[in-house]
Amino acid sequence: KPSLRITMPPEKRGYAFYKDVLGSPKYILAPMVEQSELPWRLLSRKYGAELCYTPMFHAGLFVNDLKYRSECIQEAPLDRPLIYQFCANNPKTFLEAAKIASKYCEAVDLNLGCPQIIAKRGHYGAFLQDEWDLIYNIVNIVFKETNIPVTCKIRVYEDMEKTIKYSKMLEAAGCQLLTVHGRTREQKGPMTGVASWAHIKAVKEALSIPVFANGNIQYFKDIERCIDATGVDGVMCAEGNLCNPAIFKPIELPVWQAAEEYFEFVKMYPCPLSCIRGHLFKLFRTCLNLAEHSDLRERLASGSSHDELFGVAHELRLRYSAEWEVAESNKKAVYPWICQPYVRLNPELYKEKMLKAEEQAKATPDNKPPVPVVIGSNIVLLSRKKLKRLKKNPNLKFEKREELQKCKKCKVNPKGLKCDHDCCKQCCKSHCVTQQQPCQGHKLLLQLLS
Repeated sequence: KPSLRITMPPEKRGYAFYKDVLGSPKYILAPMVEQSELPWRLLSRKYGAELCYTPMFHAGLFVNDLKYRSECIQEAPLDRPLIYQFCANNPKTFLEAAKIASKYCEAVDLNLGCPQIIAKRGHYGAFLQDEWDLIYNIVNIVFKETNIPVTCKIRVYEDMEKTIKYSKMLEAAGCQLLTVHGRTREQKGPMTGVASWAHIKAVKEALSIPVFANGNIQYFKDIERCIDATGVDGVMCAEGNLCNPAIFKPIELPVWQAAEEYFEFVKMYPCPLSCIRGHLFKLFRTCLNLAEHSDLRERLASGSSHDELFGVAHELRLRYSAEWEVAESNKKAVYPWICQPYVRLNPELYKEKMLKAEEQAKATPDNKPPVPVVIGSNIVLLSRKKLKRLKKNPNLKFEKREELQKCKKCKVNPKGLKCDHDCCKQCCKSHCVTQQQPCQGHKLLLQLLS
């Protein structure tokens, strides 16, 4: 049975949607996996974020897994306007996810920018860039069959003309707002480099829908620079916000204050400990890199409760209290306890650094010999890594692993530990079928035993 076409109302299209529904946002918090969760969104809104995106959700799981969906959906009165972001590679699945999410947000966003290896394996994000027909259908089905606005977040191609054609295709499919990350799919991790504002400007000039810019935002003043250079309607911030949630305001925020305010939101809207730990490591990075705070780094890494993690913030406040009072009169200095951006090495400098480190490792013998440690009545030599693990868990036992025996048939793969025929699973399966003999270890042909 064909679906009934629903015409997108004018107030939910393009600039009418941007102005009347979203409120003409200029400062936008980016979608970030396990990082743009509700407490962090509320903290960011407190410091100027006018529009927030959820973390990227998996459309298939959101539709089919009720537990996953309940974990994704978090509501708060102040958390609007809000856009739900999904990764998807199936039009119907994205359509169903959009319908379910529509009551909790102002729009749904299709992730076309994730460059990570997990996106490649899952066939989503920036790895859909080569399948324009599929992308068109994913966006178009929601545009045609619902009145839910669809937005997209993309990465650019090196070829500017191709980037413009790509953007126009998305607009034609029904995208009502486009976020352009000015980096290519290959620019990630140590090879991130600088985002191309020229590409973003070209896309903005070519489209008739609102465009957000993403990339190169480290300080508040970068936002106006970006708008002046590209002409975009708003600026989305990701990594810069994680290091400084007050990036949308011209203020200097002490790291412990950011952490304590975040904790207040966490108490109201609990979130996984992994999210909290990740945020605190980014906030405290400049402090924890100092040798005098190595103990706090260990505490943050091993903490297993909210109180333990946020106790690190309290300890930082105490350690810097005297110095902070003096610093209040000197606003020109940059102190480690002020929220500040993470500055990556230039990709070329990174390559050079790695080559030097590799050459040095080859030329220099191992200068970190095993450390003798008394365990029980024995003296054992442990590597630095094992010694570190032993400090965290004094009862840890380092037992030598037994060497796995080879499969008696192929002589290549290790045999199954419980296999009745001393084979790997593949050889065991072949043996069971040809010899009509069951294997309880691999659970093959067990019906022969009954």
